[in-house]
Amino acid sequence: MGDDVRGLRAFAHPVRLRMLSLLRGRLMSASDLAAALGIAHGSASYHLRQLASAGLVELAEQTMPRGGTERTYRLAQPAALRGFAQQDRREFAESALVEARRRLAHADLSAPSTVGDGEFWLESAAWSELVEQARRLTSDLSGRALPAGTPGAQRVSMTLLWFALSDDDHEANQ
Repeated sequence: MGDDVRGLRAFAHPVRLRMLSLLRGRLMSASDLAAALGIAHGSASYHLRQLASAGLVELAEQTMPRGGTERTYRLAQPAALRGFAQQDRREFAESALVEARRRLAHADLSAPSTVGDGEFWLESAAWSELVEQARRLTSDLSGRALPAGTPGAQRVSMTLLWFALSDDDHEANQ
């Protein structure tokens, strides 16, 4: 996606984040997504077009059942969020928080899990190294993802929001 903010803005919507999750390892049509998400077919089609326009999903196949045209989509290669304007990245983070809140309502905290929160001071090199490790872990998780609803598979949630803090917030609190 390069520096094209369309990709990030397409990401920055809770319904589209859920669609991307459902499309991991699985082909789905707008009808399939609408049923899975409990939204109107027209809404699912609109959001799919936005994701396709941004290069986040791609047409996998097109069939002609019962005289109509059915298009199924798959997840395109995931794009990194580097290179985007700060405001666009902030909008994505806000959208991820909305989706995390929705998922939290369905959390099974008796299963293996981890949570954490903190504000830390690190050397720049250490911070860069840790961010790269987090990117690799996220990529590994995505690479191991099975199609939604796979029998015997554990449904899990992952939201990762790591970011540097500006000094103005620290100075205001002193």
